[in-house]
Amino acid sequence: MQRVFMIVLDSLGIGALPDAHLYGDEGSNTLGGISGSDKLHIPTLRGLGLYNIDGVELGPKSPDPTACFARLAQKSAGKDTITGHWEIAGIISPDPMPTYPGGFPQDVITALESAWGRKIICNRPYSGTEVIADFGERHLATGDLIVYTSADSVLQIAAHEEIVPLPLLYEYCKTAREIMSGKHAVGRVIARPFVGEPGNFSRTANRHDYSLSPPGPTVLDSLLQKGLDVIGIGKIGDIFVGRGIAQSFPSKSNADGMRLLEHFAAQDFSGLCFANLVDFDMLFGHRNDIDGYAAALSQFDAWLASFIPKLGREDMLILTADHGCDPSFKGTDHTREYVPLIACGQGLRTGINLGTRESFADIAATLLDVFEVGAEISGQSFWQDCKLQWLDRRLRWFLDDRIY
Repeated sequence: MQRVFMIVLDSLGIGALPDAHLYGDEGSNTLGGISGSDKLHIPTLRGLGLYNIDGVELGPKSPDPTACFARLAQKSAGKDTITGHWEIAGIISPDPMPTYPGGFPQDVITALESAWGRKIICNRPYSGTEVIADFGERHLATGDLIVYTSADSVLQIAAHEEIVPLPLLYEYCKTAREIMSGKHAVGRVIARPFVGEPGNFSRTANRHDYSLSPPGPTVLDSLLQKGLDVIGIGKIGDIFVGRGIAQSFPSKSNADGMRLLEHFAAQDFSGLCFANLVDFDMLFGHRNDIDGYAAALSQFDAWLASFIPKLGREDMLILTADHGCDPSFKGTDHTREYVPLIACGQGLRTGINLGTRESFADIAATLLDVFEVGAEISGQSFWQDCKLQWLDRRLRWFLDDRIY
C-alpha cells in the first residue's frame, strides 16, 4: 500500500465490553442506541460489513460485504479519548488515568488560582453545556474561571471569549498542563471557550486540547522515522502532542474533517492520513441526542460513498472508533464498548470476518506490516488475512480496466 486513510468515528461503540460493569456501563451500545432512529440511513457502512461484525445484531447483514471487518476489544484501562487513540497507535495503558468524581483537591485548586491570578468556580463533574448555563453569568460578573471535569481524566476550563481572549485562555491551559503532573497527570486539559449572553450561551469551535505525551513510541513515530508521511486531521495532533506527525490540520467539524480527507485523497503522498471526526461524540453522544447522532452518521455514510471511489489502487481505508458514548444510555459520559473495524481497498480481500480481536493495537501492528516497517509494537497484525496476493491484485485491476 502507498497510502492509508484511517478515520476514527469518535465514540461509535458497538456494544458493551465484558468488563463494562466495572465502569457502570453494562448494557451500553452506541450503535444500538441510535439504530431505532428514523434518521439513521447507512447503506454504505452496511454494504462494507458493519452489521456483519460479531455481536452486531441490529438488522439484515450484507450478503456480500465489500470490506474486511472485525470487533475490537480495548485492552487498556479506561474509556477516554487518549487511551483509545494511544491503543490504536500501539500503546496499552494498564493503569487508568486519574479522575475526580468529587472535584479537584484543594492543593490543585490553590496552585491553579495562584498561577492564573483568578479564582475558580464550579470544580465538579459537569455537562459542558450545562456548566456554562449555570456558571456563565457569574463568570461574566467576576472573571472567575469555570473549571470542571467529567467521568474522563480531564480538566476543562470554560471562559467567555470576550472576558478571556483565546490566547490567554490557551496560556492558562498550558500552565494547567504543567501543574497537572505526577499523581494528578490527567489525560487532557481542555480549553472550552464560549460566547453569548446569559440564557443564551454557546460553546465555540475554538476548543483546544492539551494532552499528555505518549509514554513510549507509537506506530506514528515508526512511520515518520522511516520517512513516510504522517498527516493528522482534527484533534489527532493534540492527542499525540504533535509526536510522530509531520503535518497537523485541526478541523472545526465533521464536515471540515471530511473536506480535508478529500483534499489529501487528491494529493500525492506516501504514508498515513489519520483523522478524527469528533462531532459524533462532542455534539451528540455527550448530549444524549439520539436523532442528531443518527443523522450525523448518515451524513458521513453518504459522504463515504463518494469518498471511496477517490481512493487509488494502492490505497487502504480503515474505519474504527476510540470508545463508546451511547446517547440512549444513562448519564452523558463515554461508555466502555467494543469498537468496529472496517478495512477496504482495491488491494484487499472482501467479505473477510476478522472476528473479535483482543486490542485496538492490532491496527498499529497492521500498519507496520502494510508499510513494511520493522518495529516492535503491541497488537497482532491482520494484514496477511486481508491483503490480496500479487496475482489476485493484478487480475482484479486487469478486469477493472477491461470493464471501465
